[in-house]
Amino acid sequence: MRADQILHPTEAGLYCPPGDFHIDPTRPVPRALITHGHGDHARAGHGAVMATRQTLEIMAIRYGEDFTAHRQVADGVARIGDVQVSFHPAGHILGSAQIAVMPDRGPKIVVSGDYCRAANPVCAPYEPVPCDIFVTEATFGLPVFRHPDPLAEMTRLIASMAEFPERPHLIGAYALGKAQRVIALARQAGIDGPIAIHGALQRLCDYHVEQGIDLGPLIPATASRVDAQLVIAPPSAFASAWVQRFSDPVIGFASGWMTVRARARQRGVELPLVISDHVDWPQVTQTILELAPSEVWITHGTEDGLMRWCELQGIVSRPLRLVGYEDEPE
Repeated sequence: MRADQILHPTEAGLYCPPGDFHIDPTRPVPRALITHGHGDHARAGHGAVMATRQTLEIMAIRYGEDFTAHRQVADGVARIGDVQVSFHPAGHILGSAQIAVMPDRGPKIVVSGDYCRAANPVCAPYEPVPCDIFVTEATFGLPVFRHPDPLAEMTRLIASMAEFPERPHLIGAYALGKAQRVIALARQAGIDGPIAIHGALQRLCDYHVEQGIDLGPLIPATASRVDAQLVIAPPSAFASAWVQRFSDPVIGFASGWMTVRARARQRGVELPLVISDHVDWPQVTQTILELAPSEVWITHGTEDGLMRWCELQGIVSRPLRLVGYEDEPE
């Protein structure tokens, strides 16, 4: 069986004909396998959804218990039609997984979804999965993207808080995964006092705590008086009246895109923190060399740079140009 007979792009996303399922479809389909709970990969309305237990529970929190007609927890190797599938940690956010698609005859394909090789205190680490074809993102698929140590970025935050003790530090972080990671990193860096969180983060922070992740003391950032110097909020909150309750705040944003200083200036970010839950250039190229697949398929991002690198390595690559996978919607 040829690779494109096992998995190929459609208008709804990656489709597996022998299993009759889609992976991270961008529109409702009868059967979906979901890599993780971010809104650009996990959508409501599918007939059936297979994912890790944590991803299914996160989808229920975000979309309601009836987000699908049928849920199936990914546990070990499962047969779907004429292929077997298995889920493996992706290191991106809580519950995130790569999906291995294994036909009875033909190449083994691993769809990585979004993944990260850096240590992340709020999710299981990335697990290399040997394969014939590796399907990767290229969000930061250019040599300019080389993410620093996240704890070093926390040191910069702590230094700013010490330099401006009278100014609240408002850090923008996406509601699922990034916000909890920033909080956990702050704890690792020695911030043990209360951290204030925007109300939009409360339920997902509670869920992480329920899963055994210690986020320390958290207080609401919606009261008229917030007794915490560090405040975490979704980026959308900075365009609302909510931010006006803080006097002379230091505005920060935690994102791999903060490598691009023009983006920080456009957002009015005074304290850009380069903290990413995606692979950077060294990590994506290291991963491909480590796995040594015969082909690399690129779902989205700056695929031209990565394709050129693959060409120089003698690795066949192709762009899938899937539409709909961008930064996590706020």
